[in-house]
Amino acid sequence: MLHLDTGNTGFMILCTSLVMLMTPGLAFFYGGLVGRKNVLAIMIQSFVSMGWTTVIWYMYGYSLCFSGDWHGVIGNFHNAFLHGVDLTTPSPNDTIPAFVFIAYQMMFAIITPALISGAFANRVTFKAYMLFLTGWLTFVYFPFVHMVWGGGFLQKWGVLDFAGGIVVHNIAGIAALASVLYVGKRHTADRGPHSIPLVALGTGLLWFGWYGFNAGSEMRVDSVTATAFLNTDLAASFAAVAWLFVAWFNEKKPKLLGLLTGAVAGLATVTPAAGYVSPTTAVIIGLVAGVVCYYAVELKNKLHWDDALDVWGVHGVGGFLGIIMLGIFANKAFNPAGANGLLYGDPGFFLKQAVAVLFSSVWAFVFTYAMLYVIDMFTTVKVDEMSEEIGLDESIHGERAYEETAERDDLVHGDLR
Repeated sequence: MLHLDTGNTGFMILCTSLVMLMTPGLAFFYGGLVGRKNVLAIMIQSFVSMGWTTVIWYMYGYSLCFSGDWHGVIGNFHNAFLHGVDLTTPSPNDTIPAFVFIAYQMMFAIITPALISGAFANRVTFKAYMLFLTGWLTFVYFPFVHMVWGGGFLQKWGVLDFAGGIVVHNIAGIAALASVLYVGKRHTADRGPHSIPLVALGTGLLWFGWYGFNAGSEMRVDSVTATAFLNTDLAASFAAVAWLFVAWFNEKKPKLLGLLTGAVAGLATVTPAAGYVSPTTAVIIGLVAGVVCYYAVELKNKLHWDDALDVWGVHGVGGFLGIIMLGIFANKAFNPAGANGLLYGDPGFFLKQAVAVLFSSVWAFVFTYAMLYVIDMFTTVKVDEMSEEIGLDESIHGERAYEETAERDDLVHGDLR
């Protein structure tokens, strides 16, 4: 039964709006990181998720995540097309209408597959991306939402993930790695990032929206909400500074791009732990994220994986780290509904977290790789060399982000007199 609380409901509507803002923020973040001739191609992959994922979520996504249960892995179609949901239907928190919860969770569904798109920037056809978006939500994202948050077996087992370390960042980052290994390297070297100010704008929007992402995951306004809010900012700030100084030491110059990437790494890493740990732990998580994710990106470079926008190093590694560190540092003193981690006397909880994140990594990798293989049977996944050289903005979408730049390029190549 719904016991409407206007404060909680208003707060969750605000948080839903903040999480929605993160997807345009991601589009700007990724758009600035690529070269000028691929800006629109990468941005449309985020914006189209806002449309198409919403369609899927309404048709069957919400129902598969939160309705019924099939062997603890996935839901059923009982609430397809929001069947059976009305003004009096409560959410899992009975002070908030189901409609608000549905909208809030939908924003998570929108941004998660969009994260992956940064890995295969500049080399995947739009038709293949649309099929990938549909298949990945259905066979990877929805099952993990159900398993971790929707009453599935991981949730029943006692696995915790406050706002999406497994459900969002780990599976998206590992899917990014699988995508990179399947699609292969770009034929044409990208001169990006073409606009670090765009990256800074995107980072600001992501950071701002992340307060709704993490604090909103408490689903009500209480002390845990405040803790998650503070922990989000602490981890982001310390990770940004840690990345800045490590990169400064190694590259001899303090770079804005490093500071921005470090902040996102800290945000991704603290996400699963934000409402279960102390502010001091959030500082530790931020410092570890800034250093480890930096070196994960360096490792990727040494292995010559063409993860264009470092999705694996930031989100895959960050999400993995966050779940493991939650297993170590979880403290019921900061959330009685949580757990005590390894340092507070429960090695069993740490083991559950480790097993869960290993399981999610394997599932995301195998399903993503197999899905791309199947999609390739029906439509070409990787663009041809000519399209890549022209740029996907022009070759696939027939648009240009910067008309004056295109004209200057034509002059350089002698096409205009």
